[in-house]
Amino acid sequence: MTDLLNRSGMIDCKPLATPAAVTQVVTPSAQPCEDPTQYRRIVGTLQYLTITQPDLSYAVNRLCQFMHSPTIDHWGLVKRVLRYIKGTLDYGLRLSTSASANIHAFSDSDWVGCPIDRKSTSGKQRTVARSSTKAEYKALADVSAEVTWVVSLLQELGLHSGQPSTLWCDNLGATYLCANPVFHAMTKHVEIDYHFVRDKVASGDFVVNFVSTKDQLVDIFTKPLPRPRFAALRDKLNVVAHQPCA
Repeated sequence: MTDLLNRSGMIDCKPLATPAAVTQVVTPSAQPCEDPTQYRRIVGTLQYLTITQPDLSYAVNRLCQFMHSPTIDHWGLVKRVLRYIKGTLDYGLRLSTSASANIHAFSDSDWVGCPIDRKSTSGKQRTVARSSTKAEYKALADVSAEVTWVVSLLQELGLHSGQPSTLWCDNLGATYLCANPVFHAMTKHVEIDYHFVRDKVASGDFVVNFVSTKDQLVDIFTKPLPRPRFAALRDKLNVVAHQPCA
């Protein structure tokens, strides 16, 4: 990470507490970036860094969406991420054993969260959702596919507990859809996602539960957050400062 700061001329920059500003808006008509090649090179490097620092995921994902034609505003966002990195050089993902062998996954979507095209954020949804339930259910279907792959891998390795995976969603409408077929008639636009998740729930592979927004861990992946909230969720992700060896 120090090498990245050196190559970008940011080694002596002032550190920041979060990688993305809550109020900063990028204007589509801003002046083009002076060195788009450097922009792409740095953002490409940041993509690899998210493997050990998933707290960077939202900011880096947003930067990746403008690789084809970055502006000076986008370059400003890159510099903010680098200033955050300067203050977290000793941070990384800590892996530890868990008392529970069950899989828990959190699902969330920032409905119409993109200020440019009003697409929802969960990764980046390809179409504009006309309701928050549709956006949240799409995110839930994506998480279900990921968990299905993880369960398949663990089964092949002989490490799966056999217990149903628990999915947590902070949208009651999306949660009810998983258990109540009556809602299906009112949501033809999510028919494929509905059947995929509903079949998993009906077969006992998944249990979908509601989680309050204040306990929603995935907020750190879908939207910019104020410093206290960001720091709390980063701790829950187990992204912590490395302790020096004794």
